[in-house]
Amino acid sequence: MQTVSATDLARSTRKILDTVASRGETILIERNHVTIARIVPPAPSMTATQALADWLPMLTPQQGADWLRDSRHAFDDTVRDPWR
Repeated sequence: MQTVSATDLARSTRKILDTVASRGETILIERNHVTIARIVPPAPSMTATQALADWLPMLTPQQGADWLRDSRHAFDDTVRDPWR
């Protein structure tokens, strides 16, 4: 984990953020030799297609269409008051 001073962060913000983005590295920010902040890369995320990638080959196109139709059944665009 790299540590930089608050002054270095102010002078080299772009370079430091590029390090976090490209290497996924956490950077500690210090002021007067005391850690005051941490810049952390975001948690990895994935799309629904990526999450279901292992399942998709198991479904035929018809099964996929049926699943999509069934998953939307009984849903509409109306807003309901949950307190009534």
